[in-house]
Amino acid sequence: MSCNLGSEKKIISLLNSIDGITESHGTLGLYDIVSKVDADTEKGIRDIITSTIRKIPEIKSTMTLTRSECEGLFKPADKLIAAMLGKNSAQAYVAIHTEKEKEYDVLRHLSHIPEVKEADVVFGFYDVLCKIEASEYSTLEKIITKGIRKLSHIQTSMTLNIISEQD
Repeated sequence: MSCNLGSEKKIISLLNSIDGITESHGTLGLYDIVSKVDADTEKGIRDIITSTIRKIPEIKSTMTLTRSECEGLFKPADKLIAAMLGKNSAQAYVAIHTEKEKEYDVLRHLSHIPEVKEADVVFGFYDVLCKIEASEYSTLEKIITKGIRKLSHIQTSMTLNIISEQD
């Protein structure tokens, strides 16, 4: 989401109070906020996005990436471990454009990088979205530049560094 300057903290707080939004973070990059929406049906997700998120006056624009199946590469147990490890201070989302029909190959390669805590093939402007974590930003930078961006079949990527809440 892109929002009015200075409204990020208020919007993140509001988003985190909405049923179906499991996490929201301020980011550095093209977008101001990234949120994860979970619902039992596609209609449920669509309703949260169109009837709630897009009606918040301070939000100027949104981009939605809909998850595909990740072929079991990131199992629920892995995600539980990732949530426990979610205390790493350096975190980012990386949105990836892949070569045509190579998104699952990229996903398989990402599953071998320990700092990639979650990844999914998505439908929308990008092909793959992954969340990475490390103990410090210099390590995160190395993972992105020397690990992820060097994988076969990646054409471009966009990194959204998650920023910690500020007073």
